[in-house]
Amino acid sequence: MIPNPDRHKIWLNQLQSYADRLTERPELVVEGRLSRMVGLTLEAVGCRASIGSHCLVILKNNKSIEAEVVGFSGDRVFLMPTGETHGLEPGCRVVPLGKASLASVGFSLLGRVIDGAGRPLDSKGPLKTEAKISLTGVQINPLSRKPIREPLDVGVRAINSILCVGRGQRMGLFAGTGVGKSVLLGMMTKFTTADVVIVGLIGERGREVNEFVQKILGVEGMQRAVVVATPADYPPLMRAHGALLSTSIAEFFRDQGLDVLLLMDSLTRYAQAHREIALAIDEPPATKGYPPSVFAKLPHLVERAGNGDEGSGSITAFYTVLTEGDDNNDPIADAARGVLDGHIVLSRSLAESGHFPAIDIEASISRVMPDIVDTRHMQMARELRRMYSLYQQNKDLISVGAYQRGSDPRIDQAIARYPAIQDFLQQNMNEAVDIDRSLRELEQLLSVN
Repeated sequence: MIPNPDRHKIWLNQLQSYADRLTERPELVVEGRLSRMVGLTLEAVGCRASIGSHCLVILKNNKSIEAEVVGFSGDRVFLMPTGETHGLEPGCRVVPLGKASLASVGFSLLGRVIDGAGRPLDSKGPLKTEAKISLTGVQINPLSRKPIREPLDVGVRAINSILCVGRGQRMGLFAGTGVGKSVLLGMMTKFTTADVVIVGLIGERGREVNEFVQKILGVEGMQRAVVVATPADYPPLMRAHGALLSTSIAEFFRDQGLDVLLLMDSLTRYAQAHREIALAIDEPPATKGYPPSVFAKLPHLVERAGNGDEGSGSITAFYTVLTEGDDNNDPIADAARGVLDGHIVLSRSLAESGHFPAIDIEASISRVMPDIVDTRHMQMARELRRMYSLYQQNKDLISVGAYQRGSDPRIDQAIARYPAIQDFLQQNMNEAVDIDRSLRELEQLLSVN
């Protein structure tokens, strides 16, 4: 009796595909043997396979493990398994499948939760996708991209008013652990005016995946969302594929003319997955243990988001960046700032004081905001920033009573407005505030004598 008929059927189909290819083009298929396993890396000798293609490692108990080619040296081919490695031993057959990773996409993905390989994680039955596209995307000519000219409503007052985001913009959400970034992402998922929302949960704890889907997104948020989850216990290759699959799905909906909001949590976990892969194939580390190839992968992923050609839709992307020890000069954070169109910094001190969302408006910026809002909106945002910054610069003097009212009219104004500014920048996680309401409340705040 076959213990798992589905897995056995998949294995037989893969072998049949291999047999068909061998019959059609026998010179393209050269089998190898597994010679060594170091960490998570498999070394095969004698086989011919290209980078990014898949191989099947045949075990002696008639089971198989799929792996992806991640490097080579001389006659050795380095493979990274996409699943469990139990049962591997020296001498296992390595059969090149000759296929690269593809993403199965379609409108049937809406409302579903899948893993980095596109397999359903929910209990809603099998997926019926419409097409297969490249997992690594197709490069867009930068001169053919539509310019960013329209704002995107994300339902968060502090962002809509002070850090306005344009359709097709790529923003970074910089935060340490436990400062409310997941809740903020959930708010944007539920309250945005985008047509489709793609959420990539890369390297998160398994418990957090279920909580994000059930509590933060809820039934309402899932109706127009696709969640790609590759928790921390997945192999590094699958975690990296989770980020690529999220982006591929977003590209599919963009090509259908829809406005897509892509939320990826987190870009740092994606970089860490590639660090594990690169170090496993002996690439030398450079900065804080990150090999140079990691810093080349970041812009390749981020540049896939944004506006498409004329007639297509847009991908507005938010990438969370974990600042280890709240250090904003972390190498991944520093590299991300250089390839993104702005960044929103979440402050631990604000979060600990009960301020939500804990957005530090002094340290945050939207680089395209001057191009997508009118002059009046820009002036009001700058005026609020000025008063907030002026109060923060003199906070110590004000707290100990060393500042005498009347010494500086600008500081007097900042002190008088500061409680209202604090209230304005805070928002209940179940409350949606659109752009029009955000502007009305900002104008009302600044018009008070």
